[in-house]
Amino acid sequence: MRILLTADPELPVPPKLYGGIERVIDLLVREFVAAGHEVALLAHPESTSAASVSYSWPTQNSQDARPNAKALSQAAKAFQPDIVHSFSRLLWLLPLLGESYPKVMSYQREPTGRTVRLSNWLHRGRLHFTGCSEYICGNGRARGGGDWTAIHNAVDASAYQCQAQVSDDAPLVFLSRIEPIKGCHNAIEIAKRSGRRLIIAGNHFEEGEFGDYWRQKILPEIGMNRIEHVGPVNDLQKNELLGQAAAMVVPIEWNEPFGIVFAEALACGTPVISSPRGALPEIIEQGRHGFLINSIEEGVAAIKQMETIDRTECRRRFEQAFSSYVIAAQYLSLYGRLIKG
Repeated sequence: MRILLTADPELPVPPKLYGGIERVIDLLVREFVAAGHEVALLAHPESTSAASVSYSWPTQNSQDARPNAKALSQAAKAFQPDIVHSFSRLLWLLPLLGESYPKVMSYQREPTGRTVRLSNWLHRGRLHFTGCSEYICGNGRARGGGDWTAIHNAVDASAYQCQAQVSDDAPLVFLSRIEPIKGCHNAIEIAKRSGRRLIIAGNHFEEGEFGDYWRQKILPEIGMNRIEHVGPVNDLQKNELLGQAAAMVVPIEWNEPFGIVFAEALACGTPVISSPRGALPEIIEQGRHGFLINSIEEGVAAIKQMETIDRTECRRRFEQAFSSYVIAAQYLSLYGRLIKG
């Protein structure tokens, strides 16, 4: 197959630092090329992905619809794809309306029903939607209709090693952005009531309401009751941090579209304690790969049951559901079905 992928223009593929979906796209490119397909990537000009052919957006701003839509049209004419898969903006597919090959639009967040309905009508059945979870797809079907397929985000299995055992005094880890919806304050309270050490890793904000949250809710706890903050971590540090943890505790307070960090924890064999919101029930089977809790008290009870979780089973869950090879195969299967259709 000849596959044209697009990424948002702000960050290169793969990203130099943070960039979750850009990492996923890079993994897909590598898997598709390894499987013998011709892959073109339209992305930030500093991208170093292993695509067969690379094209660059003329601007690095997703608000610049007209020049970027034109760039996509030009890339498609030059590459002559069998299928176009956009991880960028739905509007930019408009110049391809008259093309007979199928188009795929992927969502990492809850879609707007009006734009989905309109695009579905304009493309006359030649546009298929995917979401990074069934939660996202369900919202898409309910709000805008169309054909949706849930395909989770991928993680590089080689970047994370499973730690089958950890020490009896292994710490808990909170790994995410430090903002209210991620539930860092809940993780702190669970750790304090459990008498467990907690390592907090992730970015925090200095300004605005998130800055107030950091200064008022989190910072006063650092250095008290064995609560530590190590700041942002890179991939190597993440592998080590999660691998040594008794559990990753991220009790979210919003409907998480997916959350790559949860799959990364499972890749290290680390059970997850979170909330049954958004895509989490699709990632974590209760009592098998961790616990989905609805209160601080349930979180404390989950900590006491962590020894019942088989860490090798957590890794097995990751390999079967979220490894890049598995996710790439799901996309290739979808492409083949759409092209034949």
